Amino acid sequence: MEHIDFTECRRIWGRAYNGANGKKIAVEYNGAVYMLKFPPLAANKPTKLSYTNSCLSEHIASSIFRMLGIRAQETRLGTFQLAGQNKVVCACKDFTAGGKILYDFCSIKNTILDLEYGGAGTELSDMMESIEKQQFVNPVMLKEYFWNMFVVDAFLGNFDRHNGNWGLLYDPATQSAEIAPVFDCGSCLLPQADESVMRSVLQDENELNARIFQFPTSAIKEQGRKICYYDFLMAGRHADCQEALRRIVPKIQMDAIQDFLNEVPYLSDLQRIFYQTYMRARWEKLLLPAYEQAVG
Repeated sequence: MEHIDFTECRRIWGRAYNGANGKKIAVEYNGAVYMLKFPPLAANKPTKLSYTNSCLSEHIASSIFRMLGIRAQETRLGTFQLAGQNKVVCACKDFTAGGKILYDFCSIKNTILDLEYGGAGTELSDMMESIEKQQFVNPVMLKEYFWNMFVVDAFLGNFDRHNGNWGLLYDPATQSAEIAPVFDCGSCLLPQADESVMRSVLQDENELNARIFQFPTSAIKEQGRKICYYDFLMAGRHADCQEALRRIVPKIQMDAIQDFLNEVPYLSDLQRIFYQTYMRARWEKLLLPAYEQAVG
């Protein structure tokens, strides 16, 4: 297992990052620019955690996107000494090298003048209309990307894929755009689950099932309500989503994912077993039934 200490890496002061999910700084590592994401304080401390596991979620989820053939940010886990404490951080390689500019989907949506909702609105029908009307990239490709991402987010239990954390890269030199790698996956895999929650989920199937069939929900809405992943996928109302299930689910090799989790550094034995159990359960109980229905 690779163990990296980022404490002495050169700080890049000309970079700053938005977002509410923890502190972020830019450093140079092995000749490349990385954004270091620090674990945020648990919101209102709903568990015994002082900090959430979002850095672990970021790395694991981004790696699984790449394992499934979806372009995603490159990440590494390491440590950083801060105020006498050694914190586990996630280093995300900067994908805007060469002068490219990241436009999140909220910004893209705001360029379309005849929409009912603003850029931040996550009503599904409005998002689909925005994808069709935007003129930056091929809308067919963007829609396929969106639904691929949605299915993997369902697999990983992402509760916060809003319009500010996916989007496009624009190259001013060529005046062309491309779909950005998947990024900001720290809200996957129950990042606020502490040891007591993990043990409860592992020991009580009702606790596990609640975290598959009821929550977490998607940040995307239908008719004003956040989408329940299980109900949405099983309803099979969206042909593009059905096609994404047929594309993505056969690529999920759980044995390979289990092997990958065995190599992730900084995980306790309990965390490792929890992630392996939780992902296998979401695959078996959520994605496989929806896939089997989609292939008919």
